[in-house]
Amino acid sequence: MSTSPTSGPLVAVDGLRKSFGSNEVLQGIDFTVDPGSVTVLIGASGSGKTTMLRSLNVLDRPDAGLVRIGDVSVDFAGTVPKKDVVRLRAQSGMVFQAHNLFPHRTVLQNVTEGPLLVQGRPRDEVEDEALRLLVQVGLGEKAQQHPYQLSGGQQQRVGIARALALKPQLMLFDEPTSALDPELVGEVLEVMKDLASQGWTMVVVTHEIRFAQQVADQVLFLDGGVVGERGAPGEVLVDPQSPRLQQFLRRILDPL
Repeated sequence: MSTSPTSGPLVAVDGLRKSFGSNEVLQGIDFTVDPGSVTVLIGASGSGKTTMLRSLNVLDRPDAGLVRIGDVSVDFAGTVPKKDVVRLRAQSGMVFQAHNLFPHRTVLQNVTEGPLLVQGRPRDEVEDEALRLLVQVGLGEKAQQHPYQLSGGQQQRVGIARALALKPQLMLFDEPTSALDPELVGEVLEVMKDLASQGWTMVVVTHEIRFAQQVADQVLFLDGGVVGERGAPGEVLVDPQSPRLQQFLRRILDPL
């Protein structure tokens, strides 16, 4: 488990803006994330959820606003030095919709590559940690196999282990079950629930509303690039106030 070196929230986002051409996807987003908590981002396609998540990891560089993770803070107004971007990016681990594993490398090699090449840590230490993480996600016996030998759910669990191996302060999940067959979704969600119970700080983009009800400490409903509603899952998901959120939840929970 990773904890913040600063007091107060682990993550603070203030006035975040991002446009793609004339489309302003984020229109001044503000929120905080406490250490050891789970924040779930929900909203319709195009509402800005994934862009918000990618902005935290600077995969999409914001046009304006401030992002702080732990003791690393970047103000995106004006020119941002590359070293500041690198430091901010190093604070979080990202799990994508597609697992993006290297097909020619073993499961163990996929998990160890980041700590070895990016962080320059000792191989013995990194491999021992990777094997422990693979056991944690239920894949200890798959270390020497290749991704093509695994199911989609197993590959996504390798992706989670790979992100954890970097020892981030914050775990980011971008719809990690959206590309999986329905019968494989549960095994990935169980790993995420286990991480939450261990005290990992997580920001999750998902349409798995029941997962959010069970695990989230706060839910943010993004709508048209702004936070339309926020609060505890028992408030936002059970008693939504805005017609837009009510409509969204009806479509998700009762699609027929």
